[in-house]
Amino acid sequence: MMKYLTLCIAFLIISACGNPTSDYKDATNALDAGRGFIDACLKGDFIKAGFYMVQDEQNKKYLAQIETQYREKGREGRQQYREASINIAEVDEVTESMTIINYSNSYDKIGHKVKVMLQNGRWLVDFKYTFNPNL
Repeated sequence: MMKYLTLCIAFLIISACGNPTSDYKDATNALDAGRGFIDACLKGDFIKAGFYMVQDEQNKKYLAQIETQYREKGREGRQQYREASINIAEVDEVTESMTIINYSNSYDKIGHKVKVMLQNGRWLVDFKYTFNPNL
């Protein structure tokens, strides 16, 4: 009986953990993907940011660096970012499958760029472009 109870509890715990990205919806266009990624980063939800990002080693490395910097900020600094709004300065549709978004946020007002690409039917941010715009 105890073995059965243990198996049931283990199953419930595994089921509850599930896939955290299953609640996220794919972006329907480049702007939605860019906003989803940027907003998730501002709010400190780096799992969600990763959902909207091209999954390659360089992008993962940059996202981990941004997460580390975010976590090192004081409580008040993180709160300011969570409350910040996204200010989109320009959306440049380079091709039908690639868009560059120039943006800042209302807290630090620093300009940034992200490249959003249509890859395997999904709009995803190529985050490494932010650090090397020659890509």
